[in-house]
Amino acid sequence: MEIVVPEEFKPLYVRTPDRPIYKIPAPVLRQRAQPIVKISKKTILLIDDMLRIMKRANGVGLAAPQIGMLHRVIVVAPEGMRPTALINPRIVRAAGEQIGQEGCLSIPGLYGNVKRALVVEVEAQDRKGRELVYELEGMPARVVQHEIDHLDGILFIDTVDPATLHWMDPDNATVDEE
Repeated sequence: MEIVVPEEFKPLYVRTPDRPIYKIPAPVLRQRAQPIVKISKKTILLIDDMLRIMKRANGVGLAAPQIGMLHRVIVVAPEGMRPTALINPRIVRAAGEQIGQEGCLSIPGLYGNVKRALVVEVEAQDRKGRELVYELEGMPARVVQHEIDHLDGILFIDTVDPATLHWMDPDNATVDEE
């Protein structure tokens, strides 16, 4: 789906050192991220940068490709969950269904309804390399699915119900951006 950004939203699509998140149509957003083979100091620095950038952007999730790094790393912080980094995350079980509005820090101002699993079980490594399993439901499950999609070059506009797409000032949005 091709997105035509309205004039009044174009300033949100300018990438600066203060706003380092890549926006559509940046090619890096459509590439598949590579697994982290060994967690190094660079990996930890990437995670710390991602957490800082996500917080500054008022997001609830961020994937490494969104800052130009093709590594399978995401950070998530939906309401009620402490900020968490997931390295090489993979969904091993999904159940139920939920439909909810999503936005994306790489497509600021555009929102629409996306169907996702209600519950997911995710295997990943934490920043210390420990294998962990997360069982997530509701909004945390939605955020993780959205971010894992980013690792495979999939954007929410690929799965959105096109009839629900609408532009809204992100500062006044009532939806959490991922």
